[in-house]
Amino acid sequence: MKDRKDFNVNIVLMGCPGAGKGTQSAKLQDEFQLKHISTGDVLRAEIASGSELGKKISGIIENGNLVPDELMISMLENIVKSTDKGIIFDGFPRTVAQAEALDAMMKRLGREITEVIMIDLPESEVVSRITSRRQCKKCGAILHVNPEAPLTKCPACGGELYTRADDTAEHVKRRLEVYHNDTLPVKNYYLNSGKYVEIKGNQTPEKVFEDIVNVIKKAK
Repeated sequence: MKDRKDFNVNIVLMGCPGAGKGTQSAKLQDEFQLKHISTGDVLRAEIASGSELGKKISGIIENGNLVPDELMISMLENIVKSTDKGIIFDGFPRTVAQAEALDAMMKRLGREITEVIMIDLPESEVVSRITSRRQCKKCGAILHVNPEAPLTKCPACGGELYTRADDTAEHVKRRLEVYHNDTLPVKNYYLNSGKYVEIKGNQTPEKVFEDIVNVIKKAK
């Protein structure tokens, strides 16, 4: 494990659905002692807290609307303020407007995004990966199963495995459409910043991690 003070970085980790952003974020968090911020986790935690803000967010989502950028940025700013660690932003920004707002927020806090890392994965593999994904109802572990001999029980805790509602082929294709329409322009936003790097996602998770670590070390 590395000393955070030697690698005080603020990373935007990009990639299409199923690229492994969550897996890599968790490993990077341990390797460099970073703070992992997943916007999905932030929203779910706020809703679960039962706070007035959580109730407001729940209502927005239940009505099929997106959480406004200014509200999301405000929540992220409070989290970044609360830590002196480097940050991994996982699942944010998803639009150019969010990228601009994130840069402005980091500047206000005397920080900056130091690396933008895209885990690039062919679309055909995205569909295959996500539709074979199962989650444990008990411990929350995510596994990839063989469609010809699918597991029904979690090997770690024995909990029941299930397919998340948004992991069906139809939902995956819709998510990819949104990704291409909204998120790929973010790539162009960062492309000329000198901070943008692409990593091949169709490698083992270990090799993807090794490549990302090398990018971070070379930037220092």
